[in-house]
Amino acid sequence: MFTGLIEEIGTLRHLSGGTTPRLTIGARTVLEGTQVGDSIAVNGACLTVTALDDRSFTVDAMPETLRQTNLGRLLPGSPVNLERALTPAGRLGGHLVQGHVDGMGKIVRKEREGNALWVTIAAPAEIMRYVVPRGFVAVDGASLTVARVEQDRFAVSLIPHTQSHITLSQQPGGYPANLEVDIVAKYVERLLQGGAVEGGKTGSVDWERLAQYGF
Repeated sequence: MFTGLIEEIGTLRHLSGGTTPRLTIGARTVLEGTQVGDSIAVNGACLTVTALDDRSFTVDAMPETLRQTNLGRLLPGSPVNLERALTPAGRLGGHLVQGHVDGMGKIVRKEREGNALWVTIAAPAEIMRYVVPRGFVAVDGASLTVARVEQDRFAVSLIPHTQSHITLSQQPGGYPANLEVDIVAKYVERLLQGGAVEGGKTGSVDWERLAQYGF
């Protein structure tokens, strides 16, 4: 489990393909206290450390992971957001992020407003159904507050500190961003649908139960 508060921006040093994809990432902060077998979120994807030294760590990634995230599109030298798994004593300053990427969006607009940077991301319908104004979304693993919502896109507004501590502000238009929606939204939806799944489809919303929870 992660918080979505990025600890540092690392650099992809090597990405091997084939049947056993492997990424080697240069880092410093996230190496502190890390051991083989620990989890590190790389652009929001939870991966297991398989080797490390004092300047980098290596993770194995399934081919499916590279297909469903932007990791397979990275090149040596690409910056990546990094966060170690949350410890019981850690502060939950963002929101609960699992490191399970739900899909990818695409940067469609970037604009300045004073010291803020607005970034608009187009996302598929299966993502947008869980995105609400003032709600949470993890973009490349960074916990961000949704400021605007349209039918097929949402926007976030980044303060200067966030701009300098995550990779999103550096990415160009068209960049494919990893997205993970708030897990709480998924559980609420399942609860309100009665929790039943028939034939691979969720049931309709249970409006009586909805009223019980004050919605």
